[in-house]
Amino acid sequence: MAMSVGPADGDEDVPMSDINTTPLVDIMLVLLIIFLITVPVVLQAVPVQLPKVQYQVTETKPDNVNLSVRGGAGGACEVYWNLTPVTNEVLLERAVKKLEDQIAKVGGVENITEENMPEVHIRGDVDTPYKCIGGAVFTMQRAGFARVGFISMPPPGATVKRL
Repeated sequence: MAMSVGPADGDEDVPMSDINTTPLVDIMLVLLIIFLITVPVVLQAVPVQLPKVQYQVTETKPDNVNLSVRGGAGGACEVYWNLTPVTNEVLLERAVKKLEDQIAKVGGVENITEENMPEVHIRGDVDTPYKCIGGAVFTMQRAGFARVGFISMPPPGATVKRL
């Protein structure tokens, strides 16, 4: 690396106080090229419509089935139909009877619509194993319920809005 010591016409050799900007410009050009290459790669994304994160108000109808599920002692599952504890077999029998009664009430299978079809609302304890909640969902779907939903507690201070 060489050092410039000023004009040759002067008597004294005085160093120049100018900054050599060539290395700075080289580095900036390299960084510019790197950013121009990487920005389009970062911005590429698959267009996806994300859901709005808001809570829906649960419409409680008298025909809906309310289940509470929690883990019991020794890994056992406790399922409650309203406030009555039920086993898996009793749950299936009650669910089938509930749908049969609803079909008879509306006058046949051809009259069942989404408005008059009962729903299942499951309240699961935070510490409940997945197998317990999954088993309740599977049993209700096996009985013929098409709509199975989960009831949760919104976080404190959250506003509840209709979508």
